[in-house]
Amino acid sequence: MSVPSNRTPILTSAAPAPVGPYNQAIAVQGSMVFTAGQIALDPVTGEIVSDDIAAQTERVLENLAAVLAAAGSSLANTVKTTVYLADMNDFAAMNEVYSRYFTGIVPARSCVEVARLPKDVRVEIEAIALR
Repeated sequence: MSVPSNRTPILTSAAPAPVGPYNQAIAVQGSMVFTAGQIALDPVTGEIVSDDIAAQTERVLENLAAVLAAAGSSLANTVKTTVYLADMNDFAAMNEVYSRYFTGIVPARSCVEVARLPKDVRVEIEAIALR
């Protein structure tokens, strides 16, 4: 199946490789990037970085930044994020780390608690950004 010319798959070794049939991100018509959810996998070892929510959030945002950079974008160009937490009690700790990565005009954001995340991580974040 061919990919329509208005969609470009994004893949970088600076973030964990997809573990299923999806891309790290898709750039659309050169102006927008839609990322897959990023979890706390170290892109070199393929292991979860820690059980600590702050450490996981930091790794997730580093992975997200790497995917966006590979797509010609950045966290600063992000317009929307969705944060998935395994436990809403982790919100304050996640939010403290998140606020260090998104400054100035911060993106719109949704945050939801979910029953379970891939590899039993505590946080997953996806983004929509401009290029």
